[in-house]
Amino acid sequence: MVNNQIKNDIDRLWLDCATGGISNSLIIIEQISFLIFARLLDIEEAQHERNALRSDESPHHLFRVDQQTLRWQNWSRMIDGEDMLKFVRDEVFPHLRILGGKKFTFSEYMKNVSLQISKASLLVSVVEQIERLPLDNTDIQGDLYEYLLSKLTTAGIHGQFRTPRHIIKLMVELIDPKPSETIGDPACGTAGFLVATIEYLRKTCSTPESLETLEGGSKSYSGELIELKQKHIQYGMFYGFDFDATMLRLAAMNLMLHGVENPDLHYMDTLSKAFPEKFPAIADGDKGGLDIILSNPPFKGTLAEDVHPSLLKIVQTRKSELLFVVLILRMLKSGGRSATIVPDGVLFGSSKAHLAVREYLLDHNQLEGVVSLPSGVFRSFAGLSTAILLFTKGGRTQDVFFYDAQADGFSQEEKCQENADNDLSDVLTQYRRWRNGESDFTDRTAKAFKVSAAEIRAQNFELSINRYRETGHQEMKCEEPKVILAHMLMLEAEIQQDMAELEAMLR
Repeated sequence: MVNNQIKNDIDRLWLDCATGGISNSLIIIEQISFLIFARLLDIEEAQHERNALRSDESPHHLFRVDQQTLRWQNWSRMIDGEDMLKFVRDEVFPHLRILGGKKFTFSEYMKNVSLQISKASLLVSVVEQIERLPLDNTDIQGDLYEYLLSKLTTAGIHGQFRTPRHIIKLMVELIDPKPSETIGDPACGTAGFLVATIEYLRKTCSTPESLETLEGGSKSYSGELIELKQKHIQYGMFYGFDFDATMLRLAAMNLMLHGVENPDLHYMDTLSKAFPEKFPAIADGDKGGLDIILSNPPFKGTLAEDVHPSLLKIVQTRKSELLFVVLILRMLKSGGRSATIVPDGVLFGSSKAHLAVREYLLDHNQLEGVVSLPSGVFRSFAGLSTAILLFTKGGRTQDVFFYDAQADGFSQEEKCQENADNDLSDVLTQYRRWRNGESDFTDRTAKAFKVSAAEIRAQNFELSINRYRETGHQEMKCEEPKVILAHMLMLEAEIQQDMAELEAMLR
């Protein structure tokens, strides 16, 4: 976890960019990411040089002998700002563009990058501040970048918006991924779900002896029990797709800083006809598929004509929020599971398409749970009501777990301050109790309860929690009307007496 000093440094870095002429938050993060990448390459080269002293390897790994001037440690110390600006724009960034495949997946998404910082003074300031960030500390690299991403308030060009980290954490815990499984997101954005998964695996696959308490009280987990799965984690566990190249760059950087250097990330509209043609083993669970999908797909309304026919066979619609549910089910292996965020309209919409998706979930798969989220969870879309759908591919639904989460531990104000009002930990506790059969969950006045599939079918497959939740009524005892009237007359007499005494005093 980053301390207050690092947060202040990132806040200052962000403010300098915003006041220096870059108004778009996506561009700010992108430019900072490129420069962070440049410094990380130098850190990697320096580490290789140290290792080469103890072996017969060449000390040059990412930079040839004639490219040493392109290393961060050399050009970042240029005295003249205009010289630095010209060198970074004309020499460093072209070098980043041709790095493809050297070591990091991130380098694949550097092919068309360019320096958007046009002021020499701003570049010098940004470079100096990145130099101060503890990027050589692998324990906090990821948290540092997550804090930077938390400032991302601008939606992507296709309507994506960032899922709050505490909601992502809850969804990962509900699904409980294992180190041998494959995990994907068909609309990965900045890879928040994939990053949270590797963090969860490190936490759950660490021995108590390896737990380290960092400055500020946060915990560091070594994840030593997943060391045997490192090849799978680096090359075969994580799959992400997005149709926004900027998001993919941020996703690759985010995963790299969390220790996953070669995730399988691709520029792709996963609802399109091209997806199963290019990635048949991922797009079709019958040919391969994934064990887990965690996602918050964009709700961008009606799509164009390029929707794969296999999706339209199940639901005749162009609405992305419905198509993504069907897509995720198609991508999962038989028995694969998912936690997916959907807008409330998916739960109670009355169109044929809405009914078809809910019927498909209930009768041809196992709908495990519906967690209603507070309407203020997505701060940039305060009026948006959403829910988490928990489901497993295949089988048939018997009962569905419902939870009405009314608070997420943050205030609904613009500053979004933390508070003690939080249902999220109870969501996880009650869901695990339900999965373990520890309670019958028949009390529908409680926040957590179950509903049979038969009852849901009888209600047109509606999944809105308000359809099934009952409001508790408490009988109130009131006095007889005659007694109430007597009290009122007594009070009236007292008022008249007080008025008379006041009038006498004023004579």
